[in-house]
Amino acid sequence: MFGLQASSAAASWVVGRMGTDAHLYDDPEDASIPALLDSRFDADRIDALKRLLALIAQGVDVAHLFPQVVKNVAAQSLEVKKLVYLYLLHYAEKRQNEALLSINIFQKDLSDINPLVRAWALRTMAGIRLHVVAPLVLVAVKKCARDPSAYVRKCAAYALCKLFDLLPEESTTLEEIVDVLFSDNSPGVVGAAAVAFKSVCPNCLALISKHFRRLCETLPDIEEWYQITLIEILLRYVIARHGLVKDSVMFASNLSLVAQGGVTVDTMSYTQPTSVGGISGTRPNIMLLRHYIEEHPGCFDREDDKFSSPSVTTSTNDDVAILLKCTSPLLWSQNSGVVLAAASVHWIMAPVEEVKRIVGPILFTLRSSPDAAYVVLGDILVFAKTAPLLFAPYDEDFFICSSDPYQTRALKLEILTTIASESSIPAIFEEFEDYIKDPNRRFVADTVAAIALCAQKLPSISSTCLEGLLSLVFYESSITNSVHLDGEDIVLVQAILSIKAIVKIDAASHEKVIIRLVRRLDKIKQPAARSLIIWIFGEYSSVGNLIPKIIPPVLKYLAWSFAAEVLETKLQILNASAKVIIHSAEEHLEEFKRIMAYITDLAACDLNYDVRDRARFISNLLPCGKTSLNENDSTCQSHSQDIRKELADHIFGGKIPTTSHSDSNYRIYLPGSLSQVVLHAAPGYAPLPKPQSMELIYHTIKLTRDTANSSESNNSNAESESSYESGSVYDSESEGGGLSDKDATGSSQYPNDDGHNLHHRQDNQEAPLVHMYDDNVDQGQTGRNVEDNLSSLISTDLTELMSKSALESWLDEAPALPAVQESMQKSIARVSFTNRSFERKPKLHTLLDPSNTSGLSVIYAFSAEISPISRLLVCIDLFVENNTTDQLTDIIIKSEEASISKDEMDQTSEGSASIPTLAPVEEIRSLAPQQTVKMILQVHFHHHLLPLKLSVLCNGKRHPAKLHPDIAYFVRPLPMDLNAFLCKENQLRGVFEYARR
Repeated sequence: MFGLQASSAAASWVVGRMGTDAHLYDDPEDASIPALLDSRFDADRIDALKRLLALIAQGVDVAHLFPQVVKNVAAQSLEVKKLVYLYLLHYAEKRQNEALLSINIFQKDLSDINPLVRAWALRTMAGIRLHVVAPLVLVAVKKCARDPSAYVRKCAAYALCKLFDLLPEESTTLEEIVDVLFSDNSPGVVGAAAVAFKSVCPNCLALISKHFRRLCETLPDIEEWYQITLIEILLRYVIARHGLVKDSVMFASNLSLVAQGGVTVDTMSYTQPTSVGGISGTRPNIMLLRHYIEEHPGCFDREDDKFSSPSVTTSTNDDVAILLKCTSPLLWSQNSGVVLAAASVHWIMAPVEEVKRIVGPILFTLRSSPDAAYVVLGDILVFAKTAPLLFAPYDEDFFICSSDPYQTRALKLEILTTIASESSIPAIFEEFEDYIKDPNRRFVADTVAAIALCAQKLPSISSTCLEGLLSLVFYESSITNSVHLDGEDIVLVQAILSIKAIVKIDAASHEKVIIRLVRRLDKIKQPAARSLIIWIFGEYSSVGNLIPKIIPPVLKYLAWSFAAEVLETKLQILNASAKVIIHSAEEHLEEFKRIMAYITDLAACDLNYDVRDRARFISNLLPCGKTSLNENDSTCQSHSQDIRKELADHIFGGKIPTTSHSDSNYRIYLPGSLSQVVLHAAPGYAPLPKPQSMELIYHTIKLTRDTANSSESNNSNAESESSYESGSVYDSESEGGGLSDKDATGSSQYPNDDGHNLHHRQDNQEAPLVHMYDDNVDQGQTGRNVEDNLSSLISTDLTELMSKSALESWLDEAPALPAVQESMQKSIARVSFTNRSFERKPKLHTLLDPSNTSGLSVIYAFSAEISPISRLLVCIDLFVENNTTDQLTDIIIKSEEASISKDEMDQTSEGSASIPTLAPVEEIRSLAPQQTVKMILQVHFHHHLLPLKLSVLCNGKRHPAKLHPDIAYFVRPLPMDLNAFLCKENQLRGVFEYARR
């Protein structure tokens, strides 16, 4: 029978493996893999590649087959390509030279008609983490970011995360790609772009500004795990752009910190009201602010319990309202992480009266997996400590189940003690009675500690708690005396600690409790428990009328049992004896001194040096030894006794201030973060940005530009006052790209380039971007000054713009006759632009690649500077870098076609129109390893399309290169009368027109 069952089980196992590749893991080397890789059949190559991947999964090194696998990358089979890509990703870093052989195939696959092939090629190129391949990957990512397939664009977003580690200097280019991906219409691409944004440029929140509303609208449609990342990005942007909400939990003065019974709730010992820049709050609020935005400590400067107010906004702000509205449906998401991320947004930004909407979804997530419940409970604890009554009606949701792990039980206990009130405490205590019977002794001890916390929070139940704790002490002392197991006394010790904490509130009213506990001292044998009881006896020996009566017998008992006690108990006996002598009356002082002298004599002969030192210290500090009894009443000795008595009263009399729980001892992190789970700053954790930090940067830049522009106001007053209001097609409509918030200032007027404000339209629209007017209008001396300035700045030669034939071909007409222009009325058409503070970063181009020149890298960028030699020359910044470990010498840059000297520059302006000219360049004698030298080339391009052919000489070797012109740097002011300009304007084709030439 057993054999039949075994055979049936084996048959079932075989049937379950049919149709799968599981047999490859049994003996993956049972076939000739190299022969199969060279087969011309796709089935054989697929089988060989699967066996290779099975060997890799088992830890076998199969890198020796890399050349044979690489040649299969050009296969037409999609399955073969996919398996080869997986193999290449695993061994690319180990076999770099062979991996470079397949780059051309990857680049070819990027143009494949199948989007899966394009995506696989991009993923593989990005996975080959080689610095040599990184520039090629960057080009591929730029191309795939605009691919027609959404899946390819999504892979491009993932590739940005890997590319940022290899090319951190290309952060600007990567940010531009992220900007393009954020504009995508596919929700999957937008979610991947959010992940790329967080990896590439997490602090570039200004990039989110133009995409904010569309991202909020797309948020419910993207994948769940992407929603968590995007919610975090949007929250950081709103805080950096607008600040915190004034009526949110962070600034609320009435967070229901009073329980339903009318008793003040001392949550976290921080319920004192505090002024925050005119907004009254409580210590839990201030602690949240300081911890959530701890990265910027200057935002909250504490001075005499007053904090400087951060930048705040209102909940009616458009961006804040949109963020809260788009995250509200996500509170009921199936993903617990999304629920917690959406709840954190409402916790930080929503008004106080709307925060309660997060309670139901958060409590619902407690029914998910134990791991998710533990994370959510950690955040609920922070919420409950700040606003206890927010979760007070839902105390039953935090009752402990038998299947809960210990960590979850501990959090639920702390939450129950935080939200406990007069109405809910009976039900909570009924639960505690069951928890005390749990077999887990550690959990029982935590329950006993929770009882003490409830008694401290609600003093009306302190007597009931003390009776129950005393019964537990008596019961546990009888059990632990009969059973000696490790950890059995933890409940007894915790019960005495709880009694100590409750008695400390009002010791005089709990005098009988102390006496009952001290009478049980001979029955309790655990050293830690005995030490606690002795401490309570010494601390409250002078409280009430009953405790002083039991001091003599208790002190004699302690002296009798001193020699048999352990170290910690002996030290407590010495301390308690000193406290009794300090607070005792005169009629019992001599008796107590004799007992104290006996105890110090025993301690002086103890084997432990701590006990001997403590006894020596107390005998010299208190007049209880033999020397102190025979002292002469001299003035010096009396003064010494007064000093000793004051010192003893300061040490043992309880006058040393106890260390309270400060704000810095309790660390809070953002809800839903890993740091909040592990209770320390995890790698990658970042607090919230400084409120309105984007606005501060914007106003600083604007102030700097206005200051710079004001220096030119004297030269531009005539230009800003004159305007041309005809119906020209260049009169642009006013733009609406202002600030998104309504309370932004300075939006009614915009300064122009010269620092003056343009006239604001009556319909509250912005000033037009472009203004065109006739500068020949008779305006007195002002018009003549402007015309004189124009004549000195603008040349009348059309050849300075480009060759005449090129201009005529561009306009598609015959050249105009000079006589016609001379006969026309002299007039100047002027175009002025409103100051929009445009910024442009120079675009870098590669002249020489280091992989082709043995380590010499040359890149160039067109400069906006004017050549000091001639206005016909275009300045180009050249950056020469040595990427090798050896020194490079004799670096010379020459033109292969023609070059001229500085003296001949003015003579060649009318020279050959087809050959560009290069001014002489200085030679670089030597270039150290990793050194970069900047040079300035001055080139005269006779045509805007022909490149300049150069030769770069280095170490005696010649490297050819081509310098391509940029048409934008050939545009210069062209003088033209108004009639000629209008005629040309009518002949130019529009932007959206198409015509055959």
